[in-house]
Parts: sequence; C-alpha cells; structure tokens
Amino acid sequence: MNTLISVLVLGAVGGGVACTAVTVDRADRSAPTEAWADPTVTATPQDPAAGIARGRASSALSKLLLPVPDGYVLGADIKGYGNDDEVSADRAAALLKQTGEGFYGKKRRAYEKEVDRLGIQGMAMRSYAKQDSSLQAEVLILRMKDRKKVREFYEARKDLIEVLELRAGPKIKQYAKNASCYLGPEPAKPRRTDQTRTPDLQDMICSAYDGEVMVTVTAFGAPPFDQKAVAELLEKQLRHIASPGEYV
Repeated sequence: MNTLISVLVLGAVGGGVACTAVTVDRADRSAPTEAWADPTVTATPQDPAAGIARGRASSALSKLLLPVPDGYVLGADIKGYGNDDEVSADRAAALLKQTGEGFYGKKRRAYEKEVDRLGIQGMAMRSYAKQDSSLQAEVLILRMKDRKKVREFYEARKDLIEVLELRAGPKIKQYAKNASCYLGPEPAKPRRTDQTRTPDLQDMICSAYDGEVMVTVTAFGAPPFDQKAVAELLEKQLRHIASPGEYV
C-alpha cells in the first residue's frame, strides 16, 4: 500500500485531475491561461447534461459530487476531461496504474496488484470557479468497495504529505478525523521592477473520506488566496456525500 500511496501523492491522476505538491512546487507557478478560461456550461450533442448549471446527477457517483454552490459556476475543463465528468471502474483503475509508469518489472506488477486490491468502483470529477474568477477548484471522488482500504488510503496519504512538510491548511472541525488540508509553497511576490508580471498562484490540496468514498480537492488562486473558501467547499462536499438529498 505504501508504494501506491506514494505514487498517488507524488504523481498526477488523469493528466492533472489530482495535482500534487511536488509537481506544483517544481512547475511554472505563474497563472496558466487555461486555469482562468471561461467556464464551459454549454450543452453539446454528445453530452446534453453538460449545460446543467449545478452539475450533472445522472448516475449514483455523479450524484455524490457537490452541486455547484452559490457564488460559483462550473469551472474550466480538467485536462483530458470536461468540467463535469465520470469514468468507469476499469478506466479509473487504468488511470491509477498509469501513475506507476516509472516502475519496471516486479515493482510495476506489484504496484498494479495494489491498485486492483483497492476495489475501485469508479471516479467522478467536477471543477468549480468563483464567479469573481478569484479561485478555481477541482473535486475528485474515488469510490472503492472496502471502507477499511479507503481509511488506510487516507491515513497513508496524509502521513506522506506531512513528510513533505507542506504548510498546514485550515481545519475542518466537524471532520477533523477524516479530512485535512495543506498549502503549497508560498507564492513569490513580483519584484518592484516587474509590477506587470502576473502574480504567482497559491495552491491548496485537501483529502478526506466518508465510508467507501475518497475525496480530493485541489484549488488554485491568486493572492489573497481564500483558504477558508476551499475548506468550506470540502465541508459542503462531505455533507453532501452524507446526505445528498438534503444539500443546502
């Protein structure tokens, strides 16, 4: 399990669906054009549900994703996907196995067996953007068969993130035992001689679980970064998973 967790934390799932601390730290941290692209809320012939302003709810898994709350719209497309998408159990497992491409021989086979043991049932993702364009967040839900493995997944991932010595993010009191947030490196301030440069983004990653569901929230925003808004988004997502029909 530790090898699997290491890859999931230090690698990226689905070409950017689950952004990680190491990748973000080494990347160009200036504001990417695509992060602030106009949200895609127009229906298409291939996917008429894409125009639903609060997000699709056409399957058991998509119903678990938080409907777009007040003050937000559907965000920019997640790389390789739309802004409101879902993949099958086989596809989700394949995406996780792709993150083990750095392994070879026995290590690669052992890693793929670890993925199979998770009992993945599917993965859903949705992006959210504040209406004032100050924040972009991606929420990923991974469903597994074994609640114990979900808990182990969360704890091992949390332990590894703490080894990376990221800055602690805001606490979510109601979910203190099963949710945690961390801030990436503090963005550099523009030099006085280059005030026209786009400010670097602050990033924040949160993990949580509820029953057989693992939740990852990855958010980016320009200073002043609204940590509280990201924590509230995760809290609403967890409340929605617990009582989908009672979402407010």
